[in-house]
Amino acid sequence: MSAVAHNHNDGHGHDDHGHHHKETFITKYIFSQDHKMIAKQYFITGVLLMGFIGIAMSLLFRMQLAWPGESFPVFELLLGKWAPDGVMDADVYLALVTIHGTLMVFFVLTAGLSGTFSNLLIPLQIGARDMASGFLNMISYWLFFVSSVIMVCSLFVEAGPAAAGWTIYPPLSALPMAQPGSGAGMTLWLVSMAIFIASSLLGSLNYIVTVLNLRTKGMSMTRLPLTIWAFFVTAIIGVISFPVLLSAALLLLMDRSFGTSFFLSDIFIQGEVLHYQGGSPVLYEHLFWFLGHPEVYIVILPAMGIVSEVMSVNARKPIFGYRAMIASILAIAFLSTIVWGHHMFISGMNPFLGSVFTFTTLLIAIPSAVKAFNWITTLWKGNLQLNPGMLFSIGMVSTFITGGLTGIILGDSALDINVHDTYFVVAHFHLVMGISALYGLFAGVYHWFPKMFQGRMMNKNLGYVHFWITAIGSYGIFFPMHFVGMAGVPRRYYQNTAFPMFDELTDVQVLMTTFAIITASAQLIFAYNFIRSIFYGKRGPQNPWNATTLEWTTPQEHMHGNWPGAIPHVHRWAYDYSKTYENGEYILPGQDFVPQTVPLQENEEELNH
Repeated sequence: MSAVAHNHNDGHGHDDHGHHHKETFITKYIFSQDHKMIAKQYFITGVLLMGFIGIAMSLLFRMQLAWPGESFPVFELLLGKWAPDGVMDADVYLALVTIHGTLMVFFVLTAGLSGTFSNLLIPLQIGARDMASGFLNMISYWLFFVSSVIMVCSLFVEAGPAAAGWTIYPPLSALPMAQPGSGAGMTLWLVSMAIFIASSLLGSLNYIVTVLNLRTKGMSMTRLPLTIWAFFVTAIIGVISFPVLLSAALLLLMDRSFGTSFFLSDIFIQGEVLHYQGGSPVLYEHLFWFLGHPEVYIVILPAMGIVSEVMSVNARKPIFGYRAMIASILAIAFLSTIVWGHHMFISGMNPFLGSVFTFTTLLIAIPSAVKAFNWITTLWKGNLQLNPGMLFSIGMVSTFITGGLTGIILGDSALDINVHDTYFVVAHFHLVMGISALYGLFAGVYHWFPKMFQGRMMNKNLGYVHFWITAIGSYGIFFPMHFVGMAGVPRRYYQNTAFPMFDELTDVQVLMTTFAIITASAQLIFAYNFIRSIFYGKRGPQNPWNATTLEWTTPQEHMHGNWPGAIPHVHRWAYDYSKTYENGEYILPGQDFVPQTVPLQENEEELNH
């Protein structure tokens, strides 16, 4: 556990990197092998571009749910033939839901979050010149970019984009003739996801090797910041589970194009029997959810690591229960691979097997609760600096707890039957995975923005406006949604006018849609703040938050190799905040933090809870 790895570049000075200074625009900004630039590329592609497409789609289908059958000029403008006279077509509704889910889960919260912060922080926080392989890192980003382009192109094919829900269950996804959204758009979806998975695997392997091999002298595994632990374990989960989705996607392509029947059997279309025999759509569900459940932890663990770091810095206290936090990350990683069946309680599963999955699902609540209690205890009696990054971190703990509580209901096979495939499920996972991960993302952006952009700071007041509208709006969307689900409203229906018992819920749909439009508008404030601050943000000091970790010892101006001269050595863990001698004096006179690079002083014992 505490083996110390030495960085192979340790003594090399900045001069060794002189050949990088003759960079062209293309090698610096486009085909860059520098982890800091690749992090920005991931952020701009994954979060700013794909994120805004995903949010725009959600507004379109929320408007359809609130005002079913109404004519909106914006529908005709954006959807063209799929909204004749501004009335949304039923087929395109499902396509919007499908692409929204795909973009947000994979492109924004997996690639956008992990790709940005793993790339930015792993070399900086462990004391490495760069990733283990800069070239592999570049390939990983460009595969992600290609998959993003293909996914966006699928919106423009004649028959329309993929439409089977983001889980793309067969037979809708396996029969090209099943409906308009099962045609070329579905094929492009599968190709895009196959390339995306290749990108994710290359990135993950790079992160794992970098953390294991390139830590600076003194940086044992138990001195790593929790951000690095989270990114490291997230990468391991990705390497284990993403290949399973790749196999599912390839088998689905074969069913679609080459006449196999892995997932199809006894299919009738308009009374005609198709030749498919012997396949099982439930097999696809198993393959999908074997990735799909670890995937939600691939999404949330980086956010948890970011929140642990930001919260400790801004509470001016050591993180509470450092080793328990690591243990819970490892426990979540292990348990995440044995709970996938809770998505399939009503697929005809053996009830005994359902009880096994219920047990493992409720078990995973334990490490999650350990993290929640440790965050609250870190805040307890802290000297809280309530900047935007800290507010989003506290908000993430709130949404993680409220969203997690409904997970206990959904994880129980007997209770799940009542609310499965209703808006209760949608509300649950949007809070616990979507909003929580986005809050972690925002906390990280506000906190490390000066590291990404040469010491410039984001505007704090705009950050506060962004936080409060987003926090109130998110609960305004997803809190009422639980009650809509408990009333029995099914998900993915483009209108519920056929069910008179749901008529009285129309006002709740209008309320949620109104909050959705307001919350989405607040993200424009964030985008404005982000882009403006890149060019005009005021410059802060080298270590603006008075943090202990290594990334704040690097110069503000970006350079290859991160540190001029030798890489600093590490002498202590990452959380020596407000540390005092027995007589109450700070270890370093006049400052309430001790950077990792400062050797242990006389009569000082090393903390490492």
